Amino acid sequence: MGRRALVLIEGHRGIGLLFVQAAQRLGLHPVTLSTDPAKYGYLAAEGIETIRVDTDNLDALIDECSRLRATYDIAGITAAEEEVYATVGKLCRYFDLPGPNPASIESCCDKFAQRQLLAGAGVPTPAYRLAANATDVETSAAEIGLPVIVKPAVGSGSSGVRLCRDFDELAEHTSYLLGGKHTWGSSPRILIEEFARGPYYCADIMGDEVIGISAGDFGPPPHFVFREVTVPADLTFKEHERIADLSLSCLRALGLGWGPSCIEFRWTKLGPIVIEVNPRLAGAPGPQLIQLAYGVDLITEHIKLVTGDEWNLKKRRSHTAAARFLVPDRDGILDRADNIRQAAAIPGVAEVKWYIEPKTSIVRKFDYGDWMGYITASSPSLAGTEAILQRALDLVGWSITPFPAPGKDGRAI
Repeated sequence: MGRRALVLIEGHRGIGLLFVQAAQRLGLHPVTLSTDPAKYGYLAAEGIETIRVDTDNLDALIDECSRLRATYDIAGITAAEEEVYATVGKLCRYFDLPGPNPASIESCCDKFAQRQLLAGAGVPTPAYRLAANATDVETSAAEIGLPVIVKPAVGSGSSGVRLCRDFDELAEHTSYLLGGKHTWGSSPRILIEEFARGPYYCADIMGDEVIGISAGDFGPPPHFVFREVTVPADLTFKEHERIADLSLSCLRALGLGWGPSCIEFRWTKLGPIVIEVNPRLAGAPGPQLIQLAYGVDLITEHIKLVTGDEWNLKKRRSHTAAARFLVPDRDGILDRADNIRQAAAIPGVAEVKWYIEPKTSIVRKFDYGDWMGYITASSPSLAGTEAILQRALDLVGWSITPFPAPGKDGRAI
């Protein structure tokens, strides 16, 4: 029998390296299958075995995994990216390995189908409509009542998501989505939703156990780019239980409950309502914050489940962990980033992640891809954690030179 391997379908900008490192700590040999391995710089930097294959082609993936079995004992197959997670489920079923239900993943990743299943189970969600063209969008928004959230029916990371407060903004965003500027991974379908007002919370779940509930805050509207996340959220026991109970109702309605999920809420004047169910781990730095707050390594425990080993979700500490995201305030060229190492050296700071190099062009899309980096910290108290983060934020700085304004002939001046 060959060496035990963990097959990863695609990588992940934020937590892909953590999957690789966790696999290695567990004695597994990570192998990444990717359509474009160059997207994930850590693969080459860490010397990770990588195979180029079309990850949208299930037959091609089956063939590649079958070839790998001649060399390795494939202990498990998984992914961090939502877009390929249903495919992971199909591969696991083909090779008789533990994995998610692909049908449940597919229906969950289609936000309209998800809304229908949740509503059918009596789970509170915002009012919603599905639209395929500009006329449908306008009609739907009028029926629900402005302001509304307008977003692709399939997608993640707040890509293409916008709050539209009047019909001019609605027409502008509809034109953006349907006019060729937004990249669609499927046929264009637009979800129009009631704008749920209230604090944002997210439940991180493994199986049917709620590990933690975080609070989050966004940058200014009309977009939804995270600025900060804190674990645990400042909730009463009863509030925590309401979100936990509602989370389990979501899992039952969607046929989930195997492996990781994260469920987003808004606490409105009517109580918590479900904004979105994600059938996967949260992206960075969500798993890191859970580990800092509770001592539970969600990625390692997920891999144990994938490979048929027994996981351990017991909490080992009770701290407050938080992240602040470093977000540009303009488009342009990044000139410099200052004091990254000094900020990382502050006691209590867990990580200062910086994604981009000087002289990189920054063109904001107003989604998670706008983050230049983040800072995480933890301590026994919320006040202590916030003070640590503020010290780090006061140190870190950057400079962005705006792009030259176009002249009358359209060329830069």
